[in-house]
Amino acid sequence: MAYTVKQVAEMSGVSVRALHFYDEVGLLKPAYHAANGYRLYEEPQLLTLQQILFYRELGFELKQIRSMLSQPDFDKIAALESHRKVLRKNLAHTRKLIETIDKTIQHLKGTKRMKSQELFEGFDPKEQAKHEQYLIDRYGECMKESIAQSKARVKHWTKRDWAKSGAAFDGICKDLVKAMGQALPPDSTEVQAVVRRHCEWLKQFWTPKHESYAGHGQFIVDSDLRKAYETHDPRLPEFAAAAIKIFAERELA
Repeated sequence: MAYTVKQVAEMSGVSVRALHFYDEVGLLKPAYHAANGYRLYEEPQLLTLQQILFYRELGFELKQIRSMLSQPDFDKIAALESHRKVLRKNLAHTRKLIETIDKTIQHLKGTKRMKSQELFEGFDPKEQAKHEQYLIDRYGECMKESIAQSKARVKHWTKRDWAKSGAAFDGICKDLVKAMGQALPPDSTEVQAVVRRHCEWLKQFWTPKHESYAGHGQFIVDSDLRKAYETHDPRLPEFAAAAIKIFAERELA
């Protein structure tokens, strides 16, 4: 049975725009095109899309996924077994976090007292430290100051503060996607004006400088942070990084 791109989008949760992009970059080609030009997908393509989503869930970049899936010896069953092992390992961690949430709810309702140390069961400070060290190793000592600034500035933030910041970020991303749709280059006046807003938005957390802001742009591309941008458009991480690099060179000391 063949499915249209709209049907595949509805059953998978992947946007039509993303499926078109996957086709353009050679990550997921349709089985064939109908006489009217519509992309049509069959079971092999659906299974490949499932693999793409598994790998994305595990934090792989699209270019890494394309490289793996294009290997002549790629084994779908072996890949699924590998995914299963990783997910089972993560499941124990997730269950621990759920237990902590349930205990905290009971604690706040007054139905069950909770020890102070139980508030943090399931969280791994080693992973956070590892993430911070990655930033320092990749982008230099300048990141230490940025990390410290970020922790200090959001220490007393409320849910309302986070919601306001999130709304501002979404607005920036939407305007960048709009610029992409108009085929505006990263160095255009319009795009650079949006990047200036992005730079100002970041100042809530740390003070961007030439090296650290350019590094942040590349970090968007190379890390899990890209997911926040890909939600708006799969091409946005690379576009934003290019525009940020230009802004850093022109505007920041």
